[in-house]
Amino acid sequence: MKAFFIDRYGKQNGHIGEVPDPSVGVHDVLVQVHAASVNQLDSKIRTGEFKLILPYSFPLVLGNDLAGIVVGTGSAVKRFKPGDEVYARPPEGRIGTFAELIAVNENALALKPSNINMAEAASIPLVALTAWQALVETGHLKKGQKILIHAGSGGVGTIAIQLAKHLGAFVATTTSTPNVEWVKALGADVVIDYKQQNFESELHDYDVVLNSLGADVLEKSLKVLKPGGQLISISGPPTAQFAQEQGLSWGLRQIMRLLSSGIRRKARKQGVGYSFLFMRANGTQLQEITTLIEAGVIKPVIDRSFPFELTADALRYVEQGRSKGKVTVKIK
Repeated sequence: MKAFFIDRYGKQNGHIGEVPDPSVGVHDVLVQVHAASVNQLDSKIRTGEFKLILPYSFPLVLGNDLAGIVVGTGSAVKRFKPGDEVYARPPEGRIGTFAELIAVNENALALKPSNINMAEAASIPLVALTAWQALVETGHLKKGQKILIHAGSGGVGTIAIQLAKHLGAFVATTTSTPNVEWVKALGADVVIDYKQQNFESELHDYDVVLNSLGADVLEKSLKVLKPGGQLISISGPPTAQFAQEQGLSWGLRQIMRLLSSGIRRKARKQGVGYSFLFMRANGTQLQEITTLIEAGVIKPVIDRSFPFELTADALRYVEQGRSKGKVTVKIK
């Protein structure tokens, strides 16, 4: 089959070529990939940023989101059958959606929402699961609470704003000048133009902050939280608890404890909590998201779509960090 893969770590590595078809385990579903989406995570994996916690072997097919059609199932699979339209974020140990075929554990899959196309469906899983696990599972966001979602025009931000409004929260977000009205239309109640305003002086007494930006924004975010609030970061630094959940070595747990010690100490001093979130594949949660999409509560936001042969260009475009919503790749 054809796939976009890397032979070693490095920013410019990656090309389309032939690789063996995936092997299908008893709990696996073989999916013919129709569309995939591109995430910053793909670039970070390509450069080796996660090689200590995700020790991949080469050649490595990239890609963390898919939508497609089931073409085969393992002997123990009960929930899916050939012909089903599905979507998923595969488990992090078995990525590879920039390919014609992929075998995915059935627990990571969900039926594709019936009211959107393959490209729109492919744009959803990673960012929507990230938003769900941050707001619902970690943040326990409730009606009437206040949340600041950084980078509201990005992939995670566009979905998180819509989910937070559905949960009944008051939503503030940050974005650049050209996107202010656009993120208001997504549902944001307050929009901070970071080119003109400092969010930490404008916002106060928030219950939750979802951070996807750098260390300086992370630290400033503590100032907008009220006592008992939660700072949830998907961009790090990772914690020892995360390392333990990943089954990493004692040494790596100590490194991550050290990396996050500064922000955890400052959070304690402010009387707030700090959590690092590394989203996980979850077909059950994705099925909940399907229900919201079919009800019109969450709408996919796609900036641009690329043909499969231009996957490298799609990665470069996402690395620039200026896309509004998601970038997709049409495989079939």
